[in-house]
Amino acid sequence: MQHSTQVEILKELMQQLDDGRNIDAGVQYRMPTTAYVCPEVATHERQAFFRNHPQLIGLSGDLPEPGSYLTMDDFGIPLLATRDKAGTFHAFLNACRHRSVKVAGEERGKKSVFMCPFHSWSYANTGDLINIPDEDHFGAIDKSCHGLIELPAVEQDGLLWVHPDVDADLDINALLGEELAAELASFDVSRHQFVGEKTIEMNLNWKFANDTFGETYHFKKLHKDTLGRLYYGNNLHLKEFGRHHRFVTANYGIDALRSKPEDEWEISQGTFVLYHLFPNVQYLVDRNTATLIRIYPDETNPSRSITRITFYYTQEAIDAVEAEHAQGTEIEDVYDYDGRQGAIGGVEASLEVFHSTVEIEDYVMGEMQQRAAETGMLKEIVFGRNEPALHHFHRNYREALGQPPLEPVE
Repeated sequence: MQHSTQVEILKELMQQLDDGRNIDAGVQYRMPTTAYVCPEVATHERQAFFRNHPQLIGLSGDLPEPGSYLTMDDFGIPLLATRDKAGTFHAFLNACRHRSVKVAGEERGKKSVFMCPFHSWSYANTGDLINIPDEDHFGAIDKSCHGLIELPAVEQDGLLWVHPDVDADLDINALLGEELAAELASFDVSRHQFVGEKTIEMNLNWKFANDTFGETYHFKKLHKDTLGRLYYGNNLHLKEFGRHHRFVTANYGIDALRSKPEDEWEISQGTFVLYHLFPNVQYLVDRNTATLIRIYPDETNPSRSITRITFYYTQEAIDAVEAEHAQGTEIEDVYDYDGRQGAIGGVEASLEVFHSTVEIEDYVMGEMQQRAAETGMLKEIVFGRNEPALHHFHRNYREALGQPPLEPVE
């Protein structure tokens, strides 16, 4: 992110804090609760947003060296992602061309050859079929035509993208837009290493899960004993990039910046920067850490969702964490803000934050919302003037599905 943009955002947040005001969209919207419970809507979403839409599956650090691989089943197809000996990123349908059994079963690891457990057909990490046992019994087959089915895959600026449609075009600059693509590139996350992950499966629609990342109105209420000890709440800088947006809110570190020259201001020292990448990704990033939050619908139940959270640190951040541990910093210190930059407490602290705030607080509220929506008696909820990120997400979501726009509250 350009320094001038950081200064602009920080100044706006400081002014909001000084004025005791929040961002104001100037309008409230009614959101029909059928969107969170309707099976037909859920089917349409899965096709439009997860089978026919590019998917961000991770960072380059998920495939740190030649031979690295990872698997997933989150968006409707079994996926195998690899890095070959030349360092090239590939994505395949994780299915043997003989009888369609998965050729890789572990979530991640290092392997140059994948062997189907059913009949031991073997594939290189380039997808090439390299061996058929007892081929004289099976019959002749052209191996060059029976490699793993390869999907469009692009590694750009440290991000790994896949399209689930084998015939699709995958143009990341067109997907993100020139301005957002350049801004994401500026964080140089090719240096960030995978350090841990967490999965949350709970009884709330994937959009209710997404909504928890769309406002700061609740910080001092719901999170008063957790994130509310770090962040002011009721302040927000929002920038839209087509269907995507940037969401920035101030923590108490912003106060220390006031006494520094502007050329020394760094946005990560006074805020967190979150990017919503339409339709299902929340991405927190700075020059030393990144957290990728991917939210998926349950394929069989609109009232359930799966959230995959993956953590990445640079070597500098890893070294800082190790130094903190050597000095006796404990996980319990994670909510005792002291102005330090970096990943205090390491991945254990990151896991604790997501457990105590997202899983135990935000998503529990989402489960309550889900149960109320399922009664059919609560026809709508309201998005306030101070919740424009929710306006933006649902406006684009409904437009993409060909649904009528949200109705303003008169």
